[in-house]
Amino acid sequence: MRRLVALVATALSALLILAAHPAHTALADRDPLRTAFDKAAAAHDVPRDLLAAIAYAETHLDGHEGSPSASGGYGVMHLVSNPTTHTLEKAAELTGLPVEKLRADTDANILGGAAVLRSIADELGLDEAARKDEGRWYGAVARYGNASTPELSRLYADAVYELLGLGFKAKGLRVAPREVTADRGEYAAAQDLNARAVAASPDYPNASWVPANSGNYTASSRPSSYAIDRVIVHVTQGSYAGTISWFQNPSANVSAHYVIRSSDGATTQMVRDKDVAWHAGNWSYNTRSIGIEHEGWVSDASWFTDAMYRASAALTRHICDKYGIPKDRTHIIGHNQVPGATHTDPGPHWNWTTYMSYVTGGGGGTWSATVDNSGAFTASANWGTSSYSAQRHGADYRFASPVAASDPAWFRANLPSTGSYRVEVWYPSDPGYNSSAPYIVATSSGNQTVFVDQRSGGGGWRSIGTFTLNAGDRDVVGVSRWTSGVGYVVADAVRITRL
Repeated sequence: MRRLVALVATALSALLILAAHPAHTALADRDPLRTAFDKAAAAHDVPRDLLAAIAYAETHLDGHEGSPSASGGYGVMHLVSNPTTHTLEKAAELTGLPVEKLRADTDANILGGAAVLRSIADELGLDEAARKDEGRWYGAVARYGNASTPELSRLYADAVYELLGLGFKAKGLRVAPREVTADRGEYAAAQDLNARAVAASPDYPNASWVPANSGNYTASSRPSSYAIDRVIVHVTQGSYAGTISWFQNPSANVSAHYVIRSSDGATTQMVRDKDVAWHAGNWSYNTRSIGIEHEGWVSDASWFTDAMYRASAALTRHICDKYGIPKDRTHIIGHNQVPGATHTDPGPHWNWTTYMSYVTGGGGGTWSATVDNSGAFTASANWGTSSYSAQRHGADYRFASPVAASDPAWFRANLPSTGSYRVEVWYPSDPGYNSSAPYIVATSSGNQTVFVDQRSGGGGWRSIGTFTLNAGDRDVVGVSRWTSGVGYVVADAVRITRL
């Protein structure tokens, strides 16, 4: 009898699956990526949006047709197989799927990434209750990035959690901005590489300094040992944090002088200008050049933001002025132009016209306005004034305790035309500041709110997104007090740039 009941139950399940199959197939056909993340998250009890944020931070949800990243990562989840890291093989062990399928099949790759993330969470002791809180997954996310140091692990995890706060939409998948307090745990003590005021670059004042492994470049005394007469533009084929970590890996046998982040143009120097980085694949060109890596993939134009172009162009202009290099396309070249090059970067999506106009100073006509917490700024008496932090913009900044009411501080600007604008914010960071500060942007389609962790990344401009804004003189960006995040909410300065 028990066997008969089981057979009947199995038959009924099969009928239910068959009955639901057409609708399910239609959904999967319409949004296959969303369906894949839903299935993987459910199968391994990981937060769906957190899993998607990891994928977006790694690859912008692009599997690159099974081609590996520079560090040997595959698929949208960047499952890695290199001499020191084997998350691809780990995913195969956990899922029972062959390595070949995990490399090339997007659904399998996402399932593998979810399995790896869950296994890390289990190692860290996250129980069922803890797994329901996205903020408690921070340590697992930090380990998923396979970074070489705690500082880089924090840089990686902070990028993922920043995406949760700001939200994103790509390839039929949408992650809405949300309040989330990242529980950094042991990583709270690690240096915040997002803070512009720490680990200053020895050669370029707008960069931070994270040295590459000494086995990945040649020590030298340029320009006395070799003249420097070229700047070579590269694309990382990987993420910002992942590339920095790879250059610190002794098995990489590769490096560049500088790495630039896509979202906001943040710049890290890894090899001194005087030393020879191994980036060109041609010893003669290595000795005579400065190599600049740009976060992203050759095949995906979404990585090449205006913020990246402008930051890179400012760096290149600085290098050219310092070493007397002509600012032209003979001396500022792509990796693909190096004699004997097997690489194609920066590729067809890199806009050389825009880039060179910024390098030569011809692209400076874009409208931009910076609004500090004075002048075109309003806030109630509930907002205090402080000059405590040296990371502040200008003389001081405003702060208030979070409450269950908006009471926003507003930054006002006179926008010259309706169009697309990049909005950046400046705030001093401190462990006592808000873990999920709500920034309100008055867009042409209504107010949009994004959330920023003000405990880290202060003392510099942080992009919170690109928005369509209406022309006119009005309140454009507000900082609300209505948040479940802990710590003072800070309003310091905003910058609005027409694209």
